Order: sequence, then structure tokens, then C-alpha cells
Amino acid sequence: QVQLQESGPGLVKSSQTLSLTCTVSGGSITTNYYYWSWIRQPPGKGMEWIGYISYTGDTHYSPSLKRRTTISRDTSKNQITLQVTSVTPEDTAVYYCARGSDTSWKMNEYSTWGQGTQVTVSS
Repeated sequence: QVQLQESGPGLVKSSQTLSLTCTVSGGSITTNYYYWSWIRQPPGKGMEWIGYISYTGDTHYSPSLKRRTTISRDTSKNQITLQVTSVTPEDTAVYYCARGSDTSWKMNEYSTWGQGTQVTVSS
């Protein structure tokens, strides 16, 4: 019943900041024990976990993206945001938000997924 919807610009220029929003309905992002992840899938490649924000607001990021990534939340709007700075064409991917546990990233197993949104970084 919980639904996740990604939104944001579909085209971003190289060196700029990618910003996406995950709007959650049918459930609260502060509900105990849920972790809210961002995952991306570049064309022709597998899923890559970006990071998560917990039900308390704690964050954790993939080491490969930590330097450029910020995940935050707006509890009044029930939204999770993703920012990736200094983007390059290698950041082109379908971006998903998903609900899971603190270990969902290990096996890419989440209880609920958004439909995903395409983001293309132009050169």
C-alpha cells in the first residue's frame, strides 16, 4: 500500500548537481525500522546502491559515491531527497528510491520500489 514516486529533472549538464525527490504516500518515512534507499541502474549495467536515510534520519552511503552524495528528508512532506554533485555522463541511469532494512543493499532486496526515473547527464 505504501507508494514511492521519484521526480526531478530528466536532463542534467556535466559538472552540475543532480537533484531528485522521492515522495512517499500510504506510510510515514519516520515509521520505526524502515530505511529509505536510493539505487541507480546505468544503461546495460546492474543495480548500484547509492545510500540510505533511516527512520531516525541517520544516513549511510556507498563508499564510491559518498564524496558527492547527500540524502536528506522533509518529514512534513514525507519526502526523501537525493543530491549528487559534479555529475558526469557516467552518472546517467534510471534512479530508484526504495524502502527496506539497513541491510537491503547487500542483496538488493527491498520491500517496496518506486517506478524509477531516467536521468541523463549531457557532455
